[in-house]
Amino acid sequence: MTAEHIPIVLASVFLSFVFLSTFRVAAPGLTRRGLSPIVPPMFFRYLRSGWGLLAAVCALLPFSVWAGEGASAPAVFGIRIEFILFGLTLLGVALFHHKTMQVALTGLAAITLYKLFFTGFHAGPGLAGLAGHLGHEWVTLMNLLGLLLGFEILSHHFSASKIPAWLPKILPAGAAGAFVLLVLVFVLSSFLDNIAAAMIGGTIAATVFKGRIHTGYLAAIVAASNAGGAGSVVGDTTTTMMWIDGVSPLDVLHAYIAAVTALLIFGVVAARQQHKFHPISHDGDIHVAIDYARVGIVATILAFAIVTNVIINTRFNHLADLFPWLGVAVWAGILVTASVRRPHWGGIKDAFRGSVFLLSLVTCASMMPVETLPKASWQTAFGLGAVSAVFDNIPLTKLALAQGGYDWGFLAYAVGFGGSMLWFGSSAGVAISNLFHQAKNTGAWLRGGWHVAIAYVIGFFVLLYTLGWEPHPTHKETKAQPAAAAHR
Repeated sequence: MTAEHIPIVLASVFLSFVFLSTFRVAAPGLTRRGLSPIVPPMFFRYLRSGWGLLAAVCALLPFSVWAGEGASAPAVFGIRIEFILFGLTLLGVALFHHKTMQVALTGLAAITLYKLFFTGFHAGPGLAGLAGHLGHEWVTLMNLLGLLLGFEILSHHFSASKIPAWLPKILPAGAAGAFVLLVLVFVLSSFLDNIAAAMIGGTIAATVFKGRIHTGYLAAIVAASNAGGAGSVVGDTTTTMMWIDGVSPLDVLHAYIAAVTALLIFGVVAARQQHKFHPISHDGDIHVAIDYARVGIVATILAFAIVTNVIINTRFNHLADLFPWLGVAVWAGILVTASVRRPHWGGIKDAFRGSVFLLSLVTCASMMPVETLPKASWQTAFGLGAVSAVFDNIPLTKLALAQGGYDWGFLAYAVGFGGSMLWFGSSAGVAISNLFHQAKNTGAWLRGGWHVAIAYVIGFFVLLYTLGWEPHPTHKETKAQPAAAAHR
């Protein structure tokens, strides 16, 4: 063993104990039977008390200098340790779906400590590098937090408006009604944020199906919200990022060819699943009294979000990355309308737990050492869509925009829709899981929502064979030309 390997060994031992401690919390029966003979229960109590963790951190402090000395990054069989830790975190999320927040937070702590003491961050080594990294990511994180919590309030307003109870009177009977609801979510997502569209769709589904919703249909609601925003620069965070960066809205519009194809595939299958599981109920009160004040509140909150999004991205896009405008706009709408109907503040508790989970995974993904992507091609775009099911699509989109050379419609569909294949692969999926906790069972999601992955593949290749791969590598140059001309 060389001196270079000492930090790797120490980090591996320390982080292994951190993960074992989490799994003991998540699956006490498993660890009681399988790990207690190896790791005494007293150690777990010591580590979880905080003192053990503090002692371990202090023991690693002398090696924090190693992060700034230019040493090569540790790897196991060519795989950076950060990726291994992130993979273990995702595996823990999949296996221990009742303890997802604890697993995600442990993964975040492990990755943060590892980079703090051994490799440093994109912004530099040590605490200064961590502060710089969080300073760069805080806008994205606060926007997500504001949207997830704000749209939880919005969904309750929408449910209390009695619109979901009125919809069974106009939705078709049978599986056709379940499919029409997915189409409605798809259309809403084209001009709303996909989180809002998913929450509204989930709220309607909970009413028209009497709370009995097939996991495959929940996956379809998420897929419909992500597909609907794929071709619109105001429908998804990734397409909005492209717009801010200078990509023309017309250059992502053809993503709808793939998105509509996918909707027809997963929508039909999921509608039949749901109808067989529990059909639409048409036996409700035919004299539903709609609360138009709450309908106005929902419209006001959404208007705040849409108008803010459009104004910032068309007039002040140089400020878009400096402040969480969208999340603040949603909460401004909530507070402005609070005197009309009192918001359901109690729903924030569960939504906050889900938000912490998602923010933990997004932060973990932002720390991954992904400085470059493979050469821009349709194969790369297709692969990024699959990766986005487990890896946050925001840093992937940032890298693709910096690289250039993509057909932005292909990329918008891939990174926008690909996250639907797992419940934690998109913010819309996490939002739905806050409403329906059975969605957090990764195995059930894969078994019930298998049609989403098939729809992704077919939709992608339908787009490829109808329009072909036509990259748009010059959007930054086009954006820069007027500025250059102004200085002449």
